[in-house]
Amino acid sequence: MFEDSVDPAMLRHHGDVEARPGMLDFAVNVQGTAPPAWLRARLTARLTDLGRYPDAGEELAARTAVAARHGRTPDEVLLLAGAAEGFAMLPRLRPRLAAVIHPSFTEPELALREAGVPVARVVLERPYTLDPTRVPEEADLVVLGNPTNPTSILHPAETIQALRRPGRIVVVDEAFADAVFYLRASAGSSTARPEAGGAATQPVEAGDAAAHRVDAGDAAPPSADADAVPGAVRPKGISGERESLAGLSAPDVLVLRSLTKTWALAGLRCGYVLGAPEVLARLTQGRPHWPLGTLQLEAIRATAEPAAVAESQHLAQRIAADRDAMIDRLTALGIDVHTPATGPFLLLRVTDGALVRKHLADRGIAVRRADTFPGLGPDYLRVAVRGRAEVDRLIDGLRAALW
Repeated sequence: MFEDSVDPAMLRHHGDVEARPGMLDFAVNVQGTAPPAWLRARLTARLTDLGRYPDAGEELAARTAVAARHGRTPDEVLLLAGAAEGFAMLPRLRPRLAAVIHPSFTEPELALREAGVPVARVVLERPYTLDPTRVPEEADLVVLGNPTNPTSILHPAETIQALRRPGRIVVVDEAFADAVFYLRASAGSSTARPEAGGAATQPVEAGDAAAHRVDAGDAAPPSADADAVPGAVRPKGISGERESLAGLSAPDVLVLRSLTKTWALAGLRCGYVLGAPEVLARLTQGRPHWPLGTLQLEAIRATAEPAAVAESQHLAQRIAADRDAMIDRLTALGIDVHTPATGPFLLLRVTDGALVRKHLADRGIAVRRADTFPGLGPDYLRVAVRGRAEVDRLIDGLRAALW
């Protein structure tokens, strides 16, 4: 089931085990400790409905809302009890050889290996640039993240489309795609993306993104021409998600999304997968009745509505500002921060990473060990993007741990 060199315990490791109650949490990438008030109110209003089973009409309403968000049809949407359920379904596609792009989230590889599916690891070296030619031609399933956890790399959509082959399904984990936002920042910024043919503009201030909003549709860098990649198609999509393939209707591409991170719904388990109806039908073979409950369906429907999508874009702006400020402070401390970074987390490299983690934990600060991600060693750590006050404590803790 597992190769001798593959430790299943490492694949099963997740950041939540490092964040004990009461600790300052940089280990888990959830934004906030609870859903926003309006979403809590939506969920609370459904509590009186918990005495009956969720019906097909509620499930269809949620799929319809998700489909409208991404320019898809409802039959191209499969609702999930968290994106992790989607990874657990992948063996039902019965691949002969699965290729997993690393460093990345390990749950897909774990699910495939536990089902006895042969897995080829494609480990990218720093700066973690995706090279489609490194994927074995015989792989009929390819799995990657975009943006990638833990490197915070965002691969161009056309490069991902270059992975497509006859008889192959490409699975893209877009759990953090709604948190991606490019600030048109000054030239020295780690996330600077000047407009084509124009000068970069000033960044949004950290912690004050709402007061300095720029149009999300103009904030992302233009992708290379899709026509440059044979078979590539320009996907439909909402503004601010230009490297996403969520809007691409194709028979060989699956896109997984999670509501956990942006909406602080880790305890409710909500997500969905977008793909061709015939492929989604293969994923659901053997699935029990009522796989999602009433509150899950309500949360998925609510967060796909236009007002919620706009709110998530504004949150992504704030994350981008906080990320730039956090990179600057960590770099000034002499820490190796991998850039460019586009997700709500950063990959760090420090000397004696395990000891640094222990020192931080002793000070009540949790960070995520990154040596459980294939391709990374013990000196790598992942930290969630947080606001100024939380970063003050992290900087103080790192200063004490390193010096």
